Amino acid sequence: MTRVLVVEDDPEIGRLLRRNLTELGHVVTVATEGGAGLALAVTEEPQVVLLDLGLPDLGGQQVLEMLRGVSSVPVIIITAQDDDSSVVRALDAGADDYLSKPFGTEQLAARIRAVLRRTDPGQRPAQEVRIGDLVIEPAARTVTLAGQVLDLSRKEYDLLWVLATRLGEVVTKRELLAEVWQLPFGGGDRTVDVHLSWLRRKLGETAAEPRYLQTVRGVGVRLVDPGTEH
Repeated sequence: MTRVLVVEDDPEIGRLLRRNLTELGHVVTVATEGGAGLALAVTEEPQVVLLDLGLPDLGGQQVLEMLRGVSSVPVIIITAQDDDSSVVRALDAGADDYLSKPFGTEQLAARIRAVLRRTDPGQRPAQEVRIGDLVIEPAARTVTLAGQVLDLSRKEYDLLWVLATRLGEVVTKRELLAEVWQLPFGGGDRTVDVHLSWLRRKLGETAAEPRYLQTVRGVGVRLVDPGTEH
């Protein structure tokens, strides 16, 4: 459960975000003006802020700069603006990520998980993760299989880590694109497929004979403990 503050002047979008994120188990507060959003950021202590750039009282850029003066809470910019320079300015001012409207709930949820992992040490377990003969050490970013160190690229490790944090769950390619590559949905499925193929090879398996990485056709992939699969 994550405390999410939405600062969005469009009431319909605010209601939609509140409903969708609440259904995912988050606690959501909505402000329709920048000043109210700043006050809530201090009093409610959210874990993530979703900030629209086009606000009626204070500009989103101004809100972000004022917020950064009092809080290091992760901020995801949500914007309908096509001006890349405004997004760049927001990122330079301390935003952690951004999404262009319209976007799906699945993508937003993936971005929230990703930004929490990057910014909140509490989201990253200090202890190693063991899955069968597979051992992942997040502090050192190392992976061993049956005692042998695997030579994984940065993206291969990130891909494996995302799947490990959701052990047994089917993770869609769209979610993987958002969490591992920080890419918007669409057009990148091949990137995921290629890296999954490389990762499978290093895990000593194939798509036809999987052990750890199971493909659910038309949905996504999941990481499993082969010792618990029947």
